[in-house]
Amino acid sequence: MIDYYKKYEDKILEYKKQGHIVPTSDLVKNSEQIAKIKESCKINTAVLDHVAANIKAGMSTQQIDDLVSSFTKEHNAICAPYRFEGYPKSVCTSINDEVCHGIPNRRVHLHEGDIVNVDVSTIYNGYYSDASRMFEIGKVSDERHRLVEITKECLRRGIEAAKPWGFVGDIGEAISSYALSMGCSVVVELGGHGVGLEFHEDPFISHVGKKNTGMLLVPGMIFTIEPMINAGKARVVLDSYNGWTIYTADGKDSAQVEHTILITEDGNEILTY
Repeated sequence: MIDYYKKYEDKILEYKKQGHIVPTSDLVKNSEQIAKIKESCKINTAVLDHVAANIKAGMSTQQIDDLVSSFTKEHNAICAPYRFEGYPKSVCTSINDEVCHGIPNRRVHLHEGDIVNVDVSTIYNGYYSDASRMFEIGKVSDERHRLVEITKECLRRGIEAAKPWGFVGDIGEAISSYALSMGCSVVVELGGHGVGLEFHEDPFISHVGKKNTGMLLVPGMIFTIEPMINAGKARVVLDSYNGWTIYTADGKDSAQVEHTILITEDGNEILTY
């Protein structure tokens, strides 16, 4: 077993002496933990593949929840969102102007031209994984397709910026600079997070930021990058009725894509798709 924190402890402490924010030892996974988290990630990716093979216009978002729940159980895993802090379903399904945390419902159906984010999180043998995909239902407008493609590129650039001995702020700057250059905005209140031993761990991964700021990135850290990109303004509002779903304040569309990544000794590894 490789303990990456101990291996790099002197280097981490040197950064700390220079005034940087550094991860605590529990945020740096060892090789045994990494292997088990990867097993969870494989199931999480398989769940999203299962959704991709079945999602279509006319189906309800509850049917998506049913697909996720049954497939996860068949693979001896657990849907992490279910009952997490009171969340009532097994997956999040966010359509068009819903930024995130859309709650599956039998009365809510997908229509031709919709874009929908399906956010899946899995517990397998006690280890957590998390990822989401955007799905375009049938033929969507050029504007919606463009937003989805911009969001995917934001994720790609964010991952590219996530390097050992870099900083969380590098990720945020890479994402926000591109999104803004394309005339979009970035949701500030929500972001990525550490994952693996728990559903949500430190650090918070902001999708806006400044290079060379924020927590130091160390080999063995595992976290999500999940930019939420709005076609209009960045401001969002919480559904006061269900207490979960977040919408764009101006009613314009939003898109999100998410991967779990591992910081390696020479770059990073994408663990979920």
